[in-house]
Amino acid sequence: METSAALNNSGIALTEANRPYEAIPLFRKALIMDPYNPLLWINLGIAQQRTGDYDEALSSFQQAVCIEDYLAAPWVSMGLIYYELEQFDLAEECYYSALDRDGDAPQTWNNLGTLYFAEGSYEEARRCFEEAVSLVPLYYDALTNLRDTCRELEDYRAAAEFERILSGMQDPCSAHRILGS
Repeated sequence: METSAALNNSGIALTEANRPYEAIPLFRKALIMDPYNPLLWINLGIAQQRTGDYDEALSSFQQAVCIEDYLAAPWVSMGLIYYELEQFDLAEECYYSALDRDGDAPQTWNNLGTLYFAEGSYEEARRCFEEAVSLVPLYYDALTNLRDTCRELEDYRAAAEFERILSGMQDPCSAHRILGS
């Protein structure tokens, strides 16, 4: 007998294997069994986002928020979509909604910093990247972004220090990583 949990796990595996079109029916089937499970809605939204169906993904993330307003993940996911669509004001609102729910999330701070960097608000970007690094001192992406932001701000001494730290680290993209970490 299939359970919503088993369908969810299979859907996650397919999404992570870059097979979101195959994952979506599994999440939908799981939601028939457990329609008030916000994590199923989030996972469905992630799969939909990977197919480029942003409207459906946003709808799924909003459904998750309606069920459990305290979750930060759907807000972060909506922020990513709005960022990709270059709707920066909406992305910013979503990231701040996520931070209201989990202010200690370094990835959200990094995403918000990336948004500010894209807008040319380098001081705000630096503040966000510094917050991310204060939460996880060896957060490779945030350190890279902080280095680049310091260069934009012509703070070459700080940029050189971040470059020194980065040179002693292994690029996480070249290392084997556990999915979901």
